[in-house]
Amino acid sequence: MNIPQLQVTTTKALLGLTTQQPKQQIEQPTATLDLQQPQADMTINTTKSRLSIDTTEARVDMDLMSSARRTEEVAQYARSEASNGIARRAEDGNELMKIENGGNPMHSFADRAFRQPYSSLNVKFIPSYGSVKVSFEPGNVDIRVEPQQVINKSSANKTMHTYTPGKVSIELLQKPSTQIDWKI
Repeated sequence: MNIPQLQVTTTKALLGLTTQQPKQQIEQPTATLDLQQPQADMTINTTKSRLSIDTTEARVDMDLMSSARRTEEVAQYARSEASNGIARRAEDGNELMKIENGGNPMHSFADRAFRQPYSSLNVKFIPSYGSVKVSFEPGNVDIRVEPQQVINKSSANKTMHTYTPGKVSIELLQKPSTQIDWKI
């Protein structure tokens, strides 16, 4: 006996996909820099230092004094010697007035006149300590600086961005089909 048969034949659908990749471009241009730094205002005030060295006394110690000082010294010595001479003459006169008291005033006069004083050997440092006078006044420096502000006119440039979106194309390469047949 023949039984009828049902025969089913199917064909799958075939799809074709075509893709186009998206494209993106990003560029960042460098910033435009415009910086200016004005010079600072600077003022400098100075006072000079002063050094003073007085060697007058040291020059006197070395016997190199000025003519005015030398004249004054000679005049002082002359006054002193004149006073000593007057005193000596007065003393000699007093001794001669009192000759009756005894003694030999003429011998003592000669003794005093021709006696050499003892000389001593001394070490003298020339110039003497402290004879050079030194004074110093230090100077002063006053510096004033006024900084100036920076002038900044810089600007950032916009980003350049381009974008092309991608595409997907779908096409049907093979249609699906179903065939049903009866076989007897």
